Amino acid sequence: MAFDAATSGSASDNASARVAAPVGTARAADWSLCPPRRLALSYVLPLRGRDDTDLTELTQYLRWLAERVDVVVVDDSPAELFARHQLLWRGLVRHLAPDPAIHGLNRKVVGVLTGVPLARHEHVVIADDDVRYDGAGLRAVHRLLDSADLVRPQNYFDPLPWHAWWDTGRTLLNRALGGDYPGTLAVRRSTFLAMRGYDPDVLFENLELIRTVRAYGGVEVAPAGLYVRRLPPSAAHFRGQRIRQAYDDLAQPARLVAALAVLPALAVAVASRRPGLLIGAAATIVALAEAGRRRAGGRRVYPPSTALAAPAWLLERGVCGWLALGARLRGGARYAGTRIPRAAHPVRTLRP
Repeated sequence: MAFDAATSGSASDNASARVAAPVGTARAADWSLCPPRRLALSYVLPLRGRDDTDLTELTQYLRWLAERVDVVVVDDSPAELFARHQLLWRGLVRHLAPDPAIHGLNRKVVGVLTGVPLARHEHVVIADDDVRYDGAGLRAVHRLLDSADLVRPQNYFDPLPWHAWWDTGRTLLNRALGGDYPGTLAVRRSTFLAMRGYDPDVLFENLELIRTVRAYGGVEVAPAGLYVRRLPPSAAHFRGQRIRQAYDDLAQPARLVAALAVLPALAVAVASRRPGLLIGAAATIVALAEAGRRRAGGRRVYPPSTALAAPAWLLERGVCGWLALGARLRGGARYAGTRIPRAAHPVRTLRP
C-alpha cells in the first residue's frame, strides 16, 4: 500500500512512458529565463495568505506565468492583504475573492470551485501558492490533458532544508508504492463542470478531486517522470501540519492500519531485545525509498540522502496516526480555525 498515495492504473503507466525523461526540473531561477510561449492553458491559484512573506518571489512567478498562460488567483486573504495584492497584481493576473455563494469548510476548495469555472481554456492547472512550474512542466500537463481528464504530477522540494528532507522520505516511499500526492493537479474544465466540482467539506482535497473524477468515469494519469518544483514551508508550518497530514490516512483505511501498527511493532521488537529486527526493518524501508528515488529518473531531483529520511518519517507517521485518530474522536482535524471531520469520501459514495 502507498502512504499518501493512490494506485495508478494502466493509463498512468502509459502516460509515464510518454514522459520518458524528467521534466519540470528547473531550479530556483530557471523559470525566469525561459522565452515566453503562450499556451491554451489556464492556471488557477487558490491563495489563503496570512502574511506577505516572499510576496516579491510569488509576484515574479505570477509575472512569468502570465506571459505563458491565463492566470486566475482566487484570494481568500484578509482584507488588508487582499487590497495589497490587488494593487500589486492589477493588469498582471485576474485577481478576485472567493465566490460568497460557495460555502465549505475547506477554503482552498472554495477557491478552486470559484476559479475553474472562470478559466478561459479547457485545460486547467490547479496549484498551491508554493508550486513552481517551469515551461516544460506546463507543456507536459497541457499535452497530457488532450487524452486525460486529470493529470497528477510529482513534486520535489527545492531548496531542501531539514524538514523538506524529512518529508521527502514520504514522497519516495509513495513513489515506490504507487505515486505521491502533489500540491498541484491539472483537469479538463468540461469534466470539472460536468461533475459539479467536488466536496468543499473534506480535508484531503486532492484525493477528493481525484476520486470524484474517477467516480465520473474520467481518466487519471500520474506520470512518474513529470516533476514540478515546490518551495518548502517554514519549519514552524511543517511542525503544525504533522497531525493534519496524518489525518488524511483516515480516507484510506488500509494505510491507516499500517500507520497504527508502527508503534506496536516497535514495542514488540524492543521488548524482545532483538535490535536486528529494527536494523533490518530500517534497511528495508531505506531500500524501498531508494527504489522510489530511482524511479523515472528521480535521481535528478531527489538527492541520495533523502532515502535515509524514510524510516524517520514512518516513525513520525506511526505516532501522528494515533494522534489523528484521537482528533477524529474530538470532531475532526484542525484546519484554518475550524475542524473538518471527513478526510475524503470513498469512490463508491461519489458515483453519480
